[in-house]
Amino acid sequence: MAYKSICTFLTSEADVGPMLESASELARRYDAHLEVCCMGVDTTQSMGFYAGAPALLYESAIEAAREASESLCEAVRSKLRMSDLRWSVESAILTIGGMNAYIGIKARFVDLVVLPRPYGEGRSPQDEITTEAALFEGNAPVLVLPEPGKALPEFRKIVLAWNQGDEALRATRAALPLLIAADLVNVVVIDPPAHGIERSDPGGMLTQMLARHGVQAEVSVLARALPRVSDVLRRHVTDQDADLLVMGAYSHSRLRQAILGGTTRNLLEETRVPVLMAR
Repeated sequence: MAYKSICTFLTSEADVGPMLESASELARRYDAHLEVCCMGVDTTQSMGFYAGAPALLYESAIEAAREASESLCEAVRSKLRMSDLRWSVESAILTIGGMNAYIGIKARFVDLVVLPRPYGEGRSPQDEITTEAALFEGNAPVLVLPEPGKALPEFRKIVLAWNQGDEALRATRAALPLLIAADLVNVVVIDPPAHGIERSDPGGMLTQMLARHGVQAEVSVLARALPRVSDVLRRHVTDQDADLLVMGAYSHSRLRQAILGGTTRNLLEETRVPVLMAR
């Protein structure tokens, strides 16, 4: 079991080198096809034009987006041209409102999406839209890298956040290639419900499933000793000296699944290790 189709989405030339380095390393590990989507995004239409504004403004914005996309494509091709990988590059000219549909359809047909952290210095609203669209529109597992371009760890020790939820289970299944290859998987359960189905053995059924795949797993049951669940998880990842966190991605609203929930967002804002999420 492995990832055979890996995709990344680019909107900034500053991300080309770091993201290609990291995504290429993953593709090489799994002998996967690397797909790079270069998006030129017209941000002016989200604001709208005043009544009677000339169509020239619209044409100029679209032309700028086209040039940005083509420039990204050329930069990607120049870096991958001599690579030993199987790869493809696609150009897309989009409005902000059209990003969800495009990213969703592309992400739906790959095994793993690799993206930079969507929050922090140098990031833009387009990064958040990309991450959310890949997760919620594409239903794809997303590997978020806090420092693209930095040497990827081998993911020998992994923390898996477990709360019995559907999202956490889907994240576990999506991460199986990584979990199987790890030396140890620490299943962390925070404040398990006293009357839940796993009340006598939190994480027990999950570790049994993992063991049948040959995963070396252990369980840590923690109290919520800090105000935020994300703080407990981050501290536990540090205590475990883990190099990957696997978790379900949660949204604020089931009707509008394009707003990441508090725990997910807080972790992405502050994590120092890669995070693999699914929903």
